[in-house]
Amino acid sequence: MVDEPPETAVRAGRRESLDSLMPIVYEHLRSIAHHQLAVRDGGATLSTTGLVHEAYLKLVEQSRIAWSDRAHFFALASVAMRHVLVDRARAHLAEKREGALLRVTLDDEGIGDASQPEVMLEINDAVDRLAEVEPRLAKVVECRFFGGLSEEETATALGITIRTVQRDWVKARMLLRRALSG
Repeated sequence: MVDEPPETAVRAGRRESLDSLMPIVYEHLRSIAHHQLAVRDGGATLSTTGLVHEAYLKLVEQSRIAWSDRAHFFALASVAMRHVLVDRARAHLAEKREGALLRVTLDDEGIGDASQPEVMLEINDAVDRLAEVEPRLAKVVECRFFGGLSEEETATALGITIRTVQRDWVKARMLLRRALSG
């Protein structure tokens, strides 16, 4: 179909159509990536553009991209950015092989200062453990913390109410705080 919108083609699983969608969503992805790096990366080696491009490559690697709307696409992009940041943290630790005890704090903006690779991996592991018992809470963390999505965007992406996102975010932060301190 020559005249179909890029979003429809991507949802149908045609990966090459992601190329035509990227210019439409690129600036928003850059905004999310910039927020991620400003809060977590502390000016390390990964640039905003680099994070967007690596997340794009992760999206392209998927054999079938299944998303229903714009918010859901950005939620998937958030997960891709999470994987990029965690992969970079693992690579950095593999080079260093040091394990210092780090203080992790939780606040309303996100979960701690994940500028240290050890912290990023601890957060990632805690989110994975949370997903085993409370999958929706883990999805909220992925959208809010790793994707920088607003409460409204998270609610739309997950198909839940804003109030549920707010409650889940509070509960998830509390559970993650316990997991990271213990």
